[in-house]
Amino acid sequence: MSVIDRIELYLVRTPLPAPHRPSWIPGTVREHVSMCVVRFITDDGIEGWSGFPASGRERAGLGDPLAALFLGLDVDDQEALQERILIMAAGGSFNWWIEPAFWDIRAKAAGVPLYRLLGGDTSRIPLYASGGEIKDTGARREEAERRFSEGFGTMKIRVHDFDESVDIEHISDIALHMQGRMRISVDVNQAFRLTTNGDAPLWSLDRAKRFVDAAADVGLAWVEEPLYGDWHNAMAELTSYSRVPVAGSELHLMGYAELERMISMRCYNIYQPDAMWVGGVGHVMKVAGLCRERGVRFTPHCWSNGFGFIVNAHVFAASGFAGEELFEYPIAEPGWVPEARDMIFTQPFVHRDGWFDLPEAPGLGFEIDQDVLSRYGRCYFKASRREQHWMPEALSYWV
Repeated sequence: MSVIDRIELYLVRTPLPAPHRPSWIPGTVREHVSMCVVRFITDDGIEGWSGFPASGRERAGLGDPLAALFLGLDVDDQEALQERILIMAAGGSFNWWIEPAFWDIRAKAAGVPLYRLLGGDTSRIPLYASGGEIKDTGARREEAERRFSEGFGTMKIRVHDFDESVDIEHISDIALHMQGRMRISVDVNQAFRLTTNGDAPLWSLDRAKRFVDAAADVGLAWVEEPLYGDWHNAMAELTSYSRVPVAGSELHLMGYAELERMISMRCYNIYQPDAMWVGGVGHVMKVAGLCRERGVRFTPHCWSNGFGFIVNAHVFAASGFAGEELFEYPIAEPGWVPEARDMIFTQPFVHRDGWFDLPEAPGLGFEIDQDVLSRYGRCYFKASRREQHWMPEALSYWV
């Protein structure tokens, strides 16, 4: 039996080459990839890593509960792991993102990449290009032409205007411009509202119906998150009504239990849970199995950071859907590019002609660049089964 012997927490802020304006957080300009990173070390010396977006010091107090709940835990006790993450949630802090670090350890101990440990045999997965910013029609045409020239056959755009006619004009323009060459999908970011820095529209069911009608008329591949995340009945009504596939489910924090209910209700045609938010690798693999059983589609969301990308890529490769669906490849030049997103790793995760080859190294398949971690990160908490230390001076890095 291998148990967690040590824990380390880091705050990391690596620079972007240009500002990034994520469509789902109106008014926000990102100049860094900001993360809370965890390192678990077992009593036999195996490391497991994971990292989650951090807008500031909101996880500064995470060390004490991690130490109390996970030091001494058997790394193979998945039920206990999930239960303890839920104990943290009962205290007001959802942290499914730490669960993949345990899978990193398990796969390393087995000497195989995670997707193989999960039962997958597909190491090469097809991608769609996923843009993350609002653009005018001219800039979006240029973006689509670049992605097409790089080998992508499908691109996801974003629309997010208070005037619904503007959104419909944008999907129509790009779909017609790329007609016969590239399929277009769209994410309208309605499932949750991040309005700290700017307001955002909240769509009604009627507006969503008008939009999916327009999307079907121009042949979009799917429409993503057209309604607020808790409106399950309205989602099911919209999906039943729509002539274009409706997708979503990336941030349903209760994981499998909630998604099982949503799948039974036929809330979506395509389910996109992200293992960093929605129950970890364990829950999302169960969701994939249920999607297969119920005859609905599955492909994970992965717009967060390099940890989120590679964790969900392993899940997708093992899900059984890699021969039928496309996996998300986030790119929003010039700011959000894989080389910058993945600076914490010794090698970025980049596509080749619209495909991604999963790493064959054991575990999640990356190595942390210790020079980058030292330059752009600060360890603010360390604990072992014998002692623990807070480094509050490290938190001044985030002032």
